[in-house]
Amino acid sequence: MPHPVDPVDLTRSLEQLEGVRWPGPPQDTTALVTAVHELRRRPIGDLRPGDLARLITQDVGLPWLLPLAVRHLRDTAPRQAAGGWYDDDLLYAVVTRGPEVWAQLPDLAHELQRAVETLVDLSRHVRGEVDAWKAMRRR
Repeated sequence: MPHPVDPVDLTRSLEQLEGVRWPGPPQDTTALVTAVHELRRRPIGDLRPGDLARLITQDVGLPWLLPLAVRHLRDTAPRQAAGGWYDDDLLYAVVTRGPEVWAQLPDLAHELQRAVETLVDLSRHVRGEVDAWKAMRRR
């Protein structure tokens, strides 16, 4: 996995950061494929949590998007612990990335570990994925 240069220019798109322009999606493709192609062209600083979740779940742009996602999750964790809403979709997308991804990003994994330790009111399904991610980290 390539490592982005720190700090990442949030005004650049994944296409610009990766230096790869995907051809347009086939006309008979799914809405998901069309959305992923479109999201790769947006500045990464303009991506909302749902956009990040969609791309991360498809393993697109992980070196650039995982740090943004973990930062968002870290920054919103205190509100969840205080009884607010938490973005389960983004958390699910992040913790379901494979161990090989996290092996290459140990500092980011540690940051995510600290954030998820503060979460108290997750759905049973997401809690199971978070627990599996934490167990994978202990191995």
